[in-house]
Amino acid sequence: MASITEASLREAITQRLGAIHVEVTDMSGGCGQAFTSLIVSPQFQDLKSLKRHRLVNTALKEEIAAIHAWTAKCQTPAEWDKERDTAAPSLDGTVGGHVEGTNQ
Repeated sequence: MASITEASLREAITQRLGAIHVEVTDMSGGCGQAFTSLIVSPQFQDLKSLKRHRLVNTALKEEIAAIHAWTAKCQTPAEWDKERDTAAPSLDGTVGGHVEGTNQ
């Protein structure tokens, strides 16, 4: 198997799990041995956390076997929307992507 990258994991997750949003971060400083992820997929609906992780681990069996460490946060679209709506305000001066105090 070729080297595992953020992009290759993102593509595999999107295709195999029907994910609508995927964030993958290489936590190993670029050597491709430790990854963390956020996976948002309708396939997680009505599944408890353990079953969600088993689904991901099965879908990424070959990739996970080739790396040292893997962490996944698995959410349904509704859970992801709710978390984004209740997230702390941005520190970049924007609110909901708009600069506060302007009409933009």
